[in-house]
Amino acid sequence: MALSARNKINVSFSSVGMTDVVFNLLIFFMLTSTLVHPTALKLNLPKGSVQVSAKPQTTVSITKDLKLYVENKQISFDDLEDELKQKLGSNPDIYISLHTDESVPIGVVTRVLNIAQKNNYKLILATSPK
Repeated sequence: MALSARNKINVSFSSVGMTDVVFNLLIFFMLTSTLVHPTALKLNLPKGSVQVSAKPQTTVSITKDLKLYVENKQISFDDLEDELKQKLGSNPDIYISLHTDESVPIGVVTRVLNIAQKNNYKLILATSPK
C-alpha cells in the first residue's frame, strides 16, 4: 500500500497585487502634491524674528504694484471691507494674515490696518525669517 502526501506547499510568490497598490499610491501622491499651493503670489516679505502661533482665517496680500488680493482673488481697496465681512462675519476672535511686499508704502498698509481695527479683526503681519 503506497501512501502519497496530498498536501504540497507551493513556494511561489506573486507580487502583482503589491505592484498595483504601489502604483495607485504613486498616482495618488502625485495628484495631491500638484493641487497644494499655499499662495500663488510672489512677495518679498519684510524680515522678522518673531513668530506668532495663531492660525489666520484668511490672507490679505498686497503686491509691489499695489494690487490687493484676498486669498487668490484680486479686489480693489474699496471692496476690501465688504469682502472681509462676507468671508469672516463679525467674530472678534478672527485672525487675518497680511502679506505685503517690502516696497509697499506704509500708508497702503495702514488702510488695511484701519479696516481690520474698525471690524475688530486681529491682524498678523507675515514676515520671512532673518
